[in-house]
Amino acid sequence: SLLFVPADSEKKLAKSEGIAADAIILDLEDSVALENKAAARQLARDFLLSRQGERKQQLWVRINPLDQQDAGADLAAVMPAGPDGIMLPKARSPEDVELLGRRMGTYEAEHEMQVGATRILPLVTETPAALFSLGEYHKAGKRLAGLSWGAEDLAAAIGATANRDENGNWTSPYRLVRNLCLFAAHAAQVEAIDTIHANFRDAEGLASSCAEARRDGFSGKLAIHPEQVDVINKAFTPGEDEIAHARRVVELFEANPGAGTLALDGVMLDNPHLKLARKILELAELDN
Repeated sequence: SLLFVPADSEKKLAKSEGIAADAIILDLEDSVALENKAAARQLARDFLLSRQGERKQQLWVRINPLDQQDAGADLAAVMPAGPDGIMLPKARSPEDVELLGRRMGTYEAEHEMQVGATRILPLVTETPAALFSLGEYHKAGKRLAGLSWGAEDLAAAIGATANRDENGNWTSPYRLVRNLCLFAAHAAQVEAIDTIHANFRDAEGLASSCAEARRDGFSGKLAIHPEQVDVINKAFTPGEDEIAHARRVVELFEANPGAGTLALDGVMLDNPHLKLARKILELAELDN
């Protein structure tokens, strides 16, 4: 779970530490009005500096898009304070990630931080042109932590009157975008992070969205409200039955080295099942 917190709100920043999100994203972009940008940068910087060293959760910062002047000011303010990562909105291509990484490296070197340690999570579907370079993110380098997607800016860019149908489901163009992001992340061997569920009062819809995302291969989800975090955490945490089955699969293959296929409870298993079982056990170990 990755929770956006407006960086211009001291109250919300203070409350964020008591929330069980895996990462807090201090937002300098969409949730901060233009006249509050400078104050938000200073608050984000102070928040990061006050929590250097061992942290309860990862602290990320969403800067403004690279083609905007605010992005440089954002980096100058927060990079010396040692964020765990930078979220890059409206990424146009892997070249944006590489450019951002070089800028970050300058600050890391200047402030005697480990060069390359600060990760990058780009939002890769917010402009129409960005969709045509999704398959190239495997070239983006070791800073790349994952890929995430968004539908609101994209809908505005193409003049769509809606991105969901009357039942609340993504319309066809945005299902395509979601799926492309999912496969692009796995092609790059990084985390696939599902987009927000905008109606923060719709716990049932959020749970359904999370279940679909995990089923399809996403490993986490963005949140815009603290009440969404527990729902997301529960959905992306393997259950006891799932863990027990995964353990049986792994034990079966370990007991039969060299076997290509094995039967368990009347189901034929092969190497992809073993890989999935190991992934589930890895997730369970991380959650503990």
